[in-house]
Amino acid sequence: MFERFIATEFVELIADRPVVALVGPRQVGKTTLVRSLTGQFSAQSIYLDLESTQDLNRLQDAELYLSERQDKLIILDEIQRMPQLFPLLRSLIDRHRVAGRFVLLGSASPQLLQQSSESLAGRIAYLELQPLTWPEVQAQVSYQKHWLRGGYPDMLLATTDRQANRRMNDFIQTYVERELPTLGLGASPTRIRTLLSMLISVHANSLNASELSRSLGLSVPTVQSYLDFLENAFLIRRLAPYFINIGKRLVKAPKLYLRDSGMFHALAAIDTEEALTGSLYVGASWEGYIIQQVMAHLAYNTQAYYYRTADGSELDLVLVRGEKPIIGIEIKYTNAPTLSRGNYIASRDLGSIPLLVVTPSAEDFKLDKQVQVCSLATVWHYLGAYGVLSQ
Repeated sequence: MFERFIATEFVELIADRPVVALVGPRQVGKTTLVRSLTGQFSAQSIYLDLESTQDLNRLQDAELYLSERQDKLIILDEIQRMPQLFPLLRSLIDRHRVAGRFVLLGSASPQLLQQSSESLAGRIAYLELQPLTWPEVQAQVSYQKHWLRGGYPDMLLATTDRQANRRMNDFIQTYVERELPTLGLGASPTRIRTLLSMLISVHANSLNASELSRSLGLSVPTVQSYLDFLENAFLIRRLAPYFINIGKRLVKAPKLYLRDSGMFHALAAIDTEEALTGSLYVGASWEGYIIQQVMAHLAYNTQAYYYRTADGSELDLVLVRGEKPIIGIEIKYTNAPTLSRGNYIASRDLGSIPLLVVTPSAEDFKLDKQVQVCSLATVWHYLGAYGVLSQ
């Protein structure tokens, strides 16, 4: 029902690389996207679901099956279920190296990333399919609904908000109890669910792994390993601080976000727009929502950080190309925003970069010569002007 902006790049990569891996969490729409694009591929495609017994039977002699179909585009879904295929794919590609041999779909996992990078280095291109973003759904869904429900299609398209929230709770339970252990996470589902619930209060704040370790009764390295896994599974994001040699005490801890706003709200027991706007978490939720929307559309050569010093200078987001800060972003859940002295000092520290203040729906106006106030609907115009968005 929604056009995925990544589709054009995906088709272009298939025409250029022997292997393209489309990764992302379960239920984000990877299979749906690929099936919708089969008519645009230059070669006939064959779809194999590695969770299907019938398709697994076809691959009992995988080398014979795949080599006999070297003129086809082979789509292997849930590729992490058969990591032993990666060395074989490398061998087949090296024997007949042309673009558009294989498309790999899979839930991200350390095993998937490690196996493919070791076996297919120089042959594979990665794309991450994010949950549906606001620019992709704005013609059909209000930003309030998208913010509340998040970007997973099944939740976004639910009949009611409460149904969407229930679906997300079921998804979290299934993911934690079945999928993450299958992907290689060696922790009890109860402990991981507890960790996710604890991350509600950490969301949009600096991460203190020591506090989490004390609360969970685990070592700091163990907690860090769990967080690494959740990040590799695209469930959380750790936003690194931007460092510059300015002789100031910089905050070194990353900020942590649950990537999907619908998942954050389900974990926080927020299931209606009224409950969200009245929640103590509304500001943190809005910040995380905007961070996700912007970062999902950044160009490959643009990196995102936050900036904060011990004396209070800060910016929610700093977009950097190479080592040069391009623009700073402050996120405000108000249509009458003001900036602190620390925001202006941060801009000066970073080379007097321009600032965008992103609000829910304020009319665009200049707060001063350096600062542009905009809304979720118009922020893309300004970001595009600075060349930080993917094409």
